[in-house]
Amino acid sequence: CVVEMGGFYLDIIKDRLYTMRPDSRGRRSAQTAMYHILEALVRWLAPILSFTAEEIWQHMPGRDADSVLFTTWYDRWPDLPADSAAIGRDDWRQIIAVRDAVNRELERLRTSGAIGSALNAHVHLYVSGATATVLRELGGELRFVLITSGAAVYDDDPPDSATSTTIEGVAVQIEPLTHTKCTRCWHQREDVGVEPQHPELCARCVENVDGDGEMRRFA
Repeated sequence: CVVEMGGFYLDIIKDRLYTMRPDSRGRRSAQTAMYHILEALVRWLAPILSFTAEEIWQHMPGRDADSVLFTTWYDRWPDLPADSAAIGRDDWRQIIAVRDAVNRELERLRTSGAIGSALNAHVHLYVSGATATVLRELGGELRFVLITSGAAVYDDDPPDSATSTTIEGVAVQIEPLTHTKCTRCWHQREDVGVEPQHPELCARCVENVDGDGEMRRFA
């Protein structure tokens, strides 16, 4: 709950839930995933926190029993679509390791006062080998995984100003941003205000408000 859910998955998908169109595939898929996780988690908690689990159960939609204590092990996990295999379980372990390394550097800069929050930063990652391939698969969604306003991956040798990480072949450089903050998603982007009808929004939020909505595959 603390590490995989609170510190990773839920932390990342907040942007999807708050900023994407209500009926978008990205937002609905996050809600679907959370529903299945909750269906399993409430059953795991029932023998230990019976009253809490029962209270949760009574507020859940689509329950198939009057009480969580009448249920059995949850096994109705959905089949994943074919395109979900582009990034596998081991790949996500690499991504999480890189994210942890980036977070340590972000925290160091926050402590020193160089940046205010992670959304005040653009992350430059200098990566070699298979890790670079995995990170590039995320494309523009890398910044959502890192919860920063920008992120890029380079094959070049890192500059002297970059910080080596505990991961071999991975160095990181954090660039504080001066772009205007979007009032809707709080990302600092150079395209804030490009749409005259929405002078306080970034292009992505304009697309989600007035357009067909953005597409997400991973984050």
